[in-house]
Amino acid sequence: MSQFKTGSRADCIGAARGSIFRPMSSSAIPDTEIVIAADCWQSEVSAEATVLRAIEAAATMIGAETGGAELAVMLTDDDGIRELNASYRGFDKPTNVLSFPASQPDYQDVDGAPKMLGDIAIAYQTVRREADDEGKPFDHHLSHLAVHGFLHLVGYDHETDAEAETMEGAERRILAGLGIPDPYADQDRVS
Repeated sequence: MSQFKTGSRADCIGAARGSIFRPMSSSAIPDTEIVIAADCWQSEVSAEATVLRAIEAAATMIGAETGGAELAVMLTDDDGIRELNASYRGFDKPTNVLSFPASQPDYQDVDGAPKMLGDIAIAYQTVRREADDEGKPFDHHLSHLAVHGFLHLVGYDHETDAEAETMEGAERRILAGLGIPDPYADQDRVS
C-alpha cells in the first residue's frame, strides 16, 4: 500500500456505519489502513475506529471519488512526526497532522499499479495537548485532524483566506454530520 506497515480495519467498519449521517457510498470510501507506530496510542483504544469513521464521513460527505484508492494513516508520536516535518517540510518541530498526497492524478490506476490517495501522519502528544488545552474530547480533535488530513489529500488547502474558508466549511459540515461541534468556534485557523 504505502511506506507504512498495514493494519486491520475489519473491526472498525460497523462503528462507522452506525453513525448519525446517511449510509456511505462504497464508491467514495478509500481503502484505509491504520498503522500504530508509537506505543502511546495504546491508551486510546478507539483511535483506529475514530480515524476510520472520520475519513469515511469526509469521503462520503464531500462526494470524493476515492473508492478503491489506498490511504495509510500512521498514528505516531511527536518524535516521529517531528522527523517527517523536518524531512519533508523543513520545520524541525512536531505538529499535529501531516498529509502526503500521492502523485497519481485523480487517483487513477496507472499501468496496473494500485491507486494511491496518499498518507496521513498524526502525532499523539500534540493531539492530546491541543485537545486538553482547548477543552475538547480527544476523539473530537482526532476526528477533526483526520478529516483535515484527508481533505488535503483530495486537493483542499488553506494557504489563502478563500481556500481556508472553503476547507474549514467542509470540515464543519463533515464534523457536524459526526455530531462534533464546530472546531473553529473559538479560534481562527488550523495550520
